[in-house]
Amino acid sequence: MNKIGLIIAREYIARVKKKSFIIMTILGPILFAGMMGIVFWSATREGDQKLIQVIDESGWFENNIENTETITYQFIQADVEETKESLLNSDAIFGLLHIPKLDLDNPKGIKFYSTQSPGIAVEGGIEKIIRGIIEDEKLANSGLDQELIDNLRAHVDIQTINLSDSGDESESNSGIAFGVGYVSSFLLYMFIFIYGMQIMRGVTQEKTSRIIEVMIASVRPFELMMGKIIGIAAVGLTQFVLWAVMTTALTSVTSSLILDQPTATEQMAFQAGVDAEQMEAQNEAFDIYSITDKIDIPIILGSFLIYFLGGYLLYGALLAAVGSAVDSEADSQQFMLPITLPLIFSMMMISIVIQEPHGTMAFWLSIIPFTSPVIMMMRLPFDVPMWELALSILLLIAGFCSTTWMAGRIYRIGIFMHGTKVNYKTLAKWFVMKI
Repeated sequence: MNKIGLIIAREYIARVKKKSFIIMTILGPILFAGMMGIVFWSATREGDQKLIQVIDESGWFENNIENTETITYQFIQADVEETKESLLNSDAIFGLLHIPKLDLDNPKGIKFYSTQSPGIAVEGGIEKIIRGIIEDEKLANSGLDQELIDNLRAHVDIQTINLSDSGDESESNSGIAFGVGYVSSFLLYMFIFIYGMQIMRGVTQEKTSRIIEVMIASVRPFELMMGKIIGIAAVGLTQFVLWAVMTTALTSVTSSLILDQPTATEQMAFQAGVDAEQMEAQNEAFDIYSITDKIDIPIILGSFLIYFLGGYLLYGALLAAVGSAVDSEADSQQFMLPITLPLIFSMMMISIVIQEPHGTMAFWLSIIPFTSPVIMMMRLPFDVPMWELALSILLLIAGFCSTTWMAGRIYRIGIFMHGTKVNYKTLAKWFVMKI
């Protein structure tokens, strides 16, 4: 164990002293805080103003479509073809909305012309406005009083409450849960991938430079492999802790500076005498401290560390075995995909898991050791039962113990082999070989 400790210290000190580690440790939180600042700023600012010309041949929309904060509708009486030509020659006009004479029971033929794709928000907004006006027109033609029609409309806001086995109630927010789960899963995927690759590159470089032959004279191959894996894991944890502390501080400062500035919408609301509670409700979505009221942060952080270590040890051991078997990084490509495919697959399955976080597919993917780190971190904000979390962690521990044992058997042979053409048959032979 003393020899493993020396190797761990060597790997750790050598890597944290590198300029690349110091630069990325400082630059990472700044970049992340900057991105969060851009998100907050984009969410609180008004969009670019757009002018849309409307040719309404039906006569139902001219007095019913109202301008929005970002779109101005200009109704004109003109030929469609001529207006399309002027649209091509004008930078001031964003698009042309042509509404022909419509059959209310089958409203077809509405077209929107623009020189560029309008985007989902613009297209969806126009469709919503037109659909609402057509529905109002149909209701008015049915003979119902307009006041009665207005009273029939209702806005529903569902509050989600989770019930525990003891009957306790707690408010949940699927949007915040998705955000926390996705960020946690992505960071875990990134850390496992980056530091796992560092193990493979480090082993390959030492093998190529023949440094490994000198080191093997004083330590066993398995001790060398474990020391390298744990040493790089300690580097990853150090960087993660520093990133977490610095990013939290910088993000809090950035968000507070941006959210303290009144937006154009808030200024108009103040001038119009509108109650600021609605504005406060919107800003709550950007308040980083409100997340702690809905998400069990200690469980998330603790699980993140456990799954980082477990997932890293599981994949890192296999990548160390690959690094010991090949003579260059180019030769390792044929082995990389089968090893990293489950990790990539788990990221691809996040969109499926989020639709049903407590479904059968989500359960099994969060239990299988090769996919559990990413998938379980995605599920945790949705109040996963503790027995599932415990089972997942136990199987992950069993998984990385198994892969470490398997990798060690390949590592002890491969680290001495030079110039050997390695394939899966060769790896299987080294695995069962006795020395």
